[in-house]
Amino acid sequence: MNKNKKDSAKLCDAIVEGMQENKAQDIVVLDLQGIENAVCDYFVICSGESSTQVDGIANSVSRYTRTHLKEKPWHIEGKQKSEWILMDYVNVVAHIFYKDARPFYDIEDLWADAKRKDIPNLN
Repeated sequence: MNKNKKDSAKLCDAIVEGMQENKAQDIVVLDLQGIENAVCDYFVICSGESSTQVDGIANSVSRYTRTHLKEKPWHIEGKQKSEWILMDYVNVVAHIFYKDARPFYDIEDLWADAKRKDIPNLN
């Protein structure tokens, strides 16, 4: 594992911890490194119970990655509606869904070839 891959894994872990800090549910990590033409190394996907929680999870992830790794998202989309917030850290992309919107987009199925790791809910 070269330095870049190790950094991606660390960032991925920090994103998961930031999500857990705000009680995100059904966290899934998709390792895309073995997939040809993948857009990044990892997707980290989670759900929130309300648009307020979805927004809170995004803020928590941003704060956690900045504090612990000095990393900021390169790009953020979806903050206006808080139904699906995408946080692009280049090598790792966080997808924070309002729980009712997640099945519609079904990212886990779209990237079914990826190695999948389900993170147990903390509550």
